Amino acid sequence: MSAAVNRQTRPGLASGVRAGAPGEQGAVRGRLGIDAGVYAGRVELRIPVGLGFESWCRIGQQIRRISDSSCWWLADWLVYGEEQFPGRYQVVCEETSLSYQTLRNYAWVARKFPPSRRRDSLSLQHHAEAASLPEAEQDLWLARAERESWSARRLRQELRKRARKLDEADPATRVQVTLSLDSERRDRWMQASEAAHMPFMDWIVRIIDDASGDRNAPDRKTA
Repeated sequence: MSAAVNRQTRPGLASGVRAGAPGEQGAVRGRLGIDAGVYAGRVELRIPVGLGFESWCRIGQQIRRISDSSCWWLADWLVYGEEQFPGRYQVVCEETSLSYQTLRNYAWVARKFPPSRRRDSLSLQHHAEAASLPEAEQDLWLARAERESWSARRLRQELRKRARKLDEADPATRVQVTLSLDSERRDRWMQASEAAHMPFMDWIVRIIDDASGDRNAPDRKTA
């Protein structure tokens, strides 16, 4: 029996992709920019003694890029599944080990920011903080966060300051609404917001805007 037949296929991998295939680790290292001799496994990164400082720094930078990119990859993956495999994609999402709502939030941000408007130096979380703003303000705040090297947390803080200043300038513009919903109605509304590819509160605002005839609301576009 050939060696290829003896190798077991790891569950979840596409047919023909073998766990531990010769050259697989080398190919992974090449794609990720990891030096020869460094083992990148599922649950460990094994670094050989004697690795140079520059190589060590390069590995850290690449790991950060992969971490930042993976959220966008998951977001675009889910958007594709929603569009191409309606009714089936949600089951497959369980393989990511992330909550369905987390993936839905990723997808919402991905729809708000097509690839041409995403900033390489900022994470998906940065974009999420600005996603509810009108498009022109999204670009303004993301440009500032990029220019001043803000963390996503710092951007959130700055946007909250902006919101407070707007409220102080015109207190009448802020209205707090409390809804009391029975469980059946709440479930129906949440299902409707998911079908519209929108976070629950954004969906409620959109429905109210539609009912009021407001055609200029910034969040009217389906996420």
